[in-house]
Formats: sequence, C-alpha cells, structure tokens
Amino acid sequence: MTGPRLNVLRRLIVLRHAKSAWPEGVPDHERPLAGRGRRDAPAAGRLLRETGRVPDLVVCSASLRTRQTWDLVAAELGAAPEVVFEQRVYGASASELMGVLREVPERWRSVLLVGHHPGVRDLVLSLAGSGDEEALGRVREKFPTSAVAVLELPGPWARLGPGGAELTDFAVPRGSRAMPR
Repeated sequence: MTGPRLNVLRRLIVLRHAKSAWPEGVPDHERPLAGRGRRDAPAAGRLLRETGRVPDLVVCSASLRTRQTWDLVAAELGAAPEVVFEQRVYGASASELMGVLREVPERWRSVLLVGHHPGVRDLVLSLAGSGDEEALGRVREKFPTSAVAVLELPGPWARLGPGGAELTDFAVPRGSRAMPR
C-alpha cells in the first residue's frame, strides 16, 4: 500500500469577484454585479480556458457578487468543475482563507478561489515565496476586481502556508480582451 503523493504540483487560482454595484439599502453580502462586472467576469473565464487553467474544484464565497462572478466565469470554461459555496470565504483574512484551502481534499490538483479584497490580495502576497517579480509588484500595487493570480504549490493542500508557493501569473481581464497586464 502506498501513501498519498505529497510532492504533486498543485495550482491555486485566486480570483477577486468582478465589479459590483452599490444599490442603496442592499446589505453588502447581497450586492450584485455592476454592468462592468457582468462584462469582465466572462473575460476571466475565457482567460482560464485559453491558458489551460480550468480548475478541478471551485471554492466560492457565498455572497451574491461572487456567485454571479462564478456563474459568468463558468459559462466560458467549457468544463464543469465541482463547486463549493463557502460562507467562510466572505470577508476572510489571508490566514482564514489558508485555513479553508488546507481543508481541500488532496484529490483536487487545481483549485479556483473566488473571493474578496483585501483577503485575496493578502493571500496571494502571503503565499508567494517566489515567482514572477513583475507580477508580484503588480499584486502589491493593486488587486483590482476580476484580477486572476495563479500560484503553483509543491505540496499537499494541508501544508499550505506563507511563502510556500510560486506566483506564476497575474492578469486583469477586461471586457473581451484576453490577457491585459
């Protein structure tokens, strides 16, 4: 009997939800996407499909704007990954997001996390012990709506921790453009 392979490369894709609206009287958790968000979210899905980064599993905040973002991204993927809507992602800090991700079963090699600022930005900066310096600089400067960060992880999800990943790409898809930087 063999144990799980601990040094299998895993991919974490971190997506900040698309631009949301601010309707008066609507609780933050229930804010919908704005027009720009409805245009940008499909571009993020196309980017993932065109770059071969379709996830096996999606962990999505339960807020309305993240669920709407995911629906628009999913429509462009050409695949149907398993999706978990996770209330703990809403308003989570980087360490709380790491805790959620550490619970991902090892059978999943590629995970998309759809979440909120500043937690997603802080997560990427905390995890990225190495990687594309230009991309790291852009993440430090700003993690806008619809931004996509891609990290490679050398070990199991349960060992996810600060400095344990490599940032391989960062893009901010807009409208119908493919890979703007």
